[in-house]
Amino acid sequence: MSLTAPPAPAPRITYGAVLGSPYVARLLGGTLAGRLPNGMAPVAILLWATTNGGSIAFGGLLSALYGLSSALAQPVKGRLMDRHGQAAVHLPAALLNAALLVTLPLAGPYGGPGLAAAIVVASGLTTPSLEAGLRALWPSVLPDHRLRHAALALDTGTQGLLYIVGPLLVAALASAYNPSVALAVIAALGLTGTAVVAFTPPSRRWCPTPSAQAQARTAARLASPGLILLFVSLTGIGFAIGAMNVWAITMAGHHGQELLSGILPAAFSTGSFLGGLLYGRRRWSSTTTDRLIGAGTLFLAGWLPLVALPGPYAATAAVALPGVFLTVVIACAYVTTDSLTPAGRTSEAYAWLILSIGAGQSAGTALAGHLAEQPLATAALPAAGSAFALVVLLTARRRLGPAGRLNRRGRHRRPPEGQHKTF
Repeated sequence: MSLTAPPAPAPRITYGAVLGSPYVARLLGGTLAGRLPNGMAPVAILLWATTNGGSIAFGGLLSALYGLSSALAQPVKGRLMDRHGQAAVHLPAALLNAALLVTLPLAGPYGGPGLAAAIVVASGLTTPSLEAGLRALWPSVLPDHRLRHAALALDTGTQGLLYIVGPLLVAALASAYNPSVALAVIAALGLTGTAVVAFTPPSRRWCPTPSAQAQARTAARLASPGLILLFVSLTGIGFAIGAMNVWAITMAGHHGQELLSGILPAAFSTGSFLGGLLYGRRRWSSTTTDRLIGAGTLFLAGWLPLVALPGPYAATAAVALPGVFLTVVIACAYVTTDSLTPAGRTSEAYAWLILSIGAGQSAGTALAGHLAEQPLATAALPAAGSAFALVVLLTARRRLGPAGRLNRRGRHRRPPEGQHKTF
C-alpha cells in the first residue's frame, strides 16, 4: 500500500474568483461599455434613416456599411496594437468615432444620402478594437489557464449583454426622444468605456515581448489554411446575426409592435449570455474542434423554427435557442485561432476573426433589408447563413486541430512564459 497521499484536486474555478482577480472587473466593465455602441449603432442608424424619410432598405444599407467598415478596419488596428501598444490605438479611435456619430444627425439633412453614407463609413472605420485588445490581455492578467478559460467564457457570454441592453436602449431612446439622442448616448458610452480600458495599467503597459515581435516579423504569413477556413465559416455566423436584426425590425412593423425590434435581438442575446455562463462552468473532455462543430450544428437547428413564421411570443422564445450556442461557437473559434497563430500577432489574428463575423453580419443585414417585403425569405436567412458556416467547418475539420497544437482532451495549450497568448 502506498503511503503517499493522492494529490488534492484543483480547487474549482468560479466566476467570483475570476472577477476578484486584479483589473478583471475593470477591464470587462470598460470593454462592455466601450463596445455597447456595437449593439446600439446599427439599430440607431437604421431608425435614424427611416425616421428622416429614408426607406428601410436604405437604412439597412447604412447599418450594413457601419458594420462592414468597422470590421474591415479591425486587422489594421490589431496590427498597430501589436506594434505600438493598445492605448495609442484605442484613444484616438474612440475620440473620432464619438465625434462622427454626433455629427451624423447634423450633417445628414444637408448633405443627403451621400454624406450620410460617408459619415457612417468613417465612424465604422474608427470603432475602437476593444474586443481583440481584451483577448490579448488575458494571459498577462490571468496567468492561470483555468482562470483564463472561465474568463474567456465570461467575456464571450457577456457580449450578449451588448445586444440585450443595446437594442432595448436604442428603442427606448428613439421612442421617448428620437434616434439622434440615441446616437449621442452611443458616442458618450463608447468614449467613456474606451477610456476606462485604455487607462487601466495592463492595457496601458501592454505590448508583445521582443521574442514574440521577432517571431511575428519572421513569420511568412499569418493565416494557415485551417485559419482561413475558420474565418470563412464565421462569415456565415455573422450573416445569421445580421439577418436576424433586420428580421426583428420587419416583425415589429408587421405586428405593429415597435419594441419587438429590440426585444427579439435581446432574447437572442439573453440565450447567448446564459449559454456562456453554462459553458464556462464545465470542464470539457471533447476537443475544441468537436465542440465548435457540435455547437455550429445546434446553432443551425435553432434557427429552423423561424421558417414557420411564428407570432411575436413564439418568435421571442424560439430566437433564444440559437443564442445559447453562439457563445460556444465564438469561444471555440478564439481558442482555435490562438492555436494556429504565430506569437506576436495575436491581436491581428483576433481582429481578422472579428472582421469575418462583421463582414458576414453586414452582408446579412444588407440582404435582409433588400428582402424585407418577403417574410419567408427574411425568416430563412439566419438558417441559410448558419448552414454555410457548418458546411465550411465540416470541410475544415482536419485542419482546425493539428496534432501538437490543440490538446486532444480539450485543454487549451499554455503559451511559453512571457508571450501574450490566450489559451
